[in-house]
Amino acid sequence: MPEYISTPETPVVPKDITRLERPRRYRVLLHNDHYTTMEFVVEVLKEVFRKTEAEAKKIMLNVHKQGLGVAGTYVKPVAEAKVLAVHKKARSAGYPLRCSSEPE
Repeated sequence: MPEYISTPETPVVPKDITRLERPRRYRVLLHNDHYTTMEFVVEVLKEVFRKTEAEAKKIMLNVHKQGLGVAGTYVKPVAEAKVLAVHKKARSAGYPLRCSSEPE
């Protein structure tokens, strides 16, 4: 049974309250290079990140024009798995596409 703290000014509250925190989120980033085709980037975004054609094209244009694009935001294990999936798909297709994750 938990111990309780009580004072005349405060209500009775359990002493050992445990608060659950939301897990930290990570952005998965695609990096621009001069070899990976725009079509391949769109394909990766649709297959790995489940983006629609329109969403994938918008992100691809951000990668192309700004050098970096956010493909999605996930909890750490999922973000790491997405990064590995992108690298595996890119390497098997012969592209040097880089992908990374960073805390939000």
